This record gives sequence, structure tokens and C-alpha cells, in this order.
Amino acid sequence: QSLPQQKLLTWLSVLECVEVFAEMGTARVWGEMGRWTIIVLIQLAKAILRLLLLLWYKAGIQTSPPIVPLNREQQQPLHTQDTEDNSSGKDQTYVGRRSSRVVRSLQSTPSLQSRHWGSPQQREESQSRRVEEMNQPPTPLGLQETIAESIYVTRPLLHLLSLGVWGQRSWKPWLLSAVLDISSLSLLSDLKDLNKRERAELRRRTILLLYYLLRSPFYDRYSEGRILLLLRLLADYVPGVGFVTRPLMDYLPAWQKIYFYNWG
Repeated sequence: QSLPQQKLLTWLSVLECVEVFAEMGTARVWGEMGRWTIIVLIQLAKAILRLLLLLWYKAGIQTSPPIVPLNREQQQPLHTQDTEDNSSGKDQTYVGRRSSRVVRSLQSTPSLQSRHWGSPQQREESQSRRVEEMNQPPTPLGLQETIAESIYVTRPLLHLLSLGVWGQRSWKPWLLSAVLDISSLSLLSDLKDLNKRERAELRRRTILLLYYLLRSPFYDRYSEGRILLLLRLLADYVPGVGFVTRPLMDYLPAWQKIYFYNWG
């Protein structure tokens, strides 16, 4: 990735990290008008950055979060002693004479912090696979797939526009957003040879369709009573579950009112 593309991804990641805090803080200081103003500004900035990545830098299907969090345990390099043993000609493994089991020799055992339970060869293979997965270029998108990704990127802006036109209690913004999400996934479903990261992103978007059960006005008219009844039954009749379901019942109304938790 080029340096400008990395900067765009960084700014996009920062926006996704602070959007809920910005919405709640602005609502506390400037009220409802300030809250919706900051929501529109953040969604507009995110859409512009994502469109630049899609159309200018050909970034393909974009993941959320834009920058994959670093797993330090997986990215930990091979122990330096392994390299020293290779250079000195010492054997890292021992093969049992009767069992033919491959075990690490005591001479090449790393420190406790970097110790693992696989053989050195297995660790090298898994690290090389992870490096290949991280370095895989994005799948080139045709016209249909570019339109589908553009629909997904601009869906929040169209939803906000529809809220301003028809109001928060209308079904039209809910239906419009659902149609756009389903259309985007349908157009992207024909794309073949996706890498592992892109397949995981499409699965995540498919699972997030369940959020429509928790979004107003569907939640207010249909889901709220059933979800609260289910949580109450679990808390009353399943031992130990109440420690999770009772705080969740108290938290759901506040969570449902925050736009970026629900629609972001």
C-alpha cells in the first residue's frame, strides 16, 4: 500500500473508533441538533474516504475495521536461538526411534514467553501462511462489484437523507437501508476467488442483517417485547444466565438510541 492509502485507512480507523464517543459527547453538550450534525459529518467523511479507497486506489472490498488489529502472539518472530541453532548446525528436533514422534530438542527450547507447543517446522509454516494471507492483494472488482461496494459505502448517507425527509418514525428509511444492504450483498455474491479477509467481511455483513431486528421502527413495534420477554425468561429459569441477561435488559434501551451502535 502506498503512503497516502495508509493515511486514508488510518483516518478511517480513527473515525470508527471515536464515532460513538463523538455522538454521545456532542449530544450532551449541544443537544439533539448537534448530535445529528456530528453524525452527518462523520458519515460523510467516512463515505468520502471509502470512495477514494474504492475508486482511486482500487482497494476492493473494504473491511471493518479498515486496519486489521495486530495479533502480537501470531506476529511474534521465531526465537533468535532457533536462528543461532540453525547457523551452528544444531538439530532443532529429535525423532523417536520407535514412535517416530518429532519433538523439540532441549538445546533449541526458547524462553517461556515465546514458547509454543508445535514443532519449529509447523510454526514456520503457519507464520508463512499468515504472511501470505496478510499480503494478498485485493480482488479486482468489475463494474457490477464496484457498484455494489459503492452502494454499501453510500448507504449510511442515503439512510440519513431519508430520515431527514420522512422522519425517524417512518418505515421508508428502514426499508430503503435494508434494500440497499441486500442489493449490495446480492451483487457481490457472484464474485469468485475472494481472499480469506474478503470472505470474512462478506460473512460479517450478512450477519449484520440481523441488526434490522433491533432498528427502529421494527424494534419499537415488533422486536422489543419479544426480546425482553426472552431475556426475562432466561434470567428467571436458567441458572447463572441472569448475570448476563438482566444487565442486557437494562442496557438495550440506551444502546438502541445511539445511532452509531445501531446504524453506523
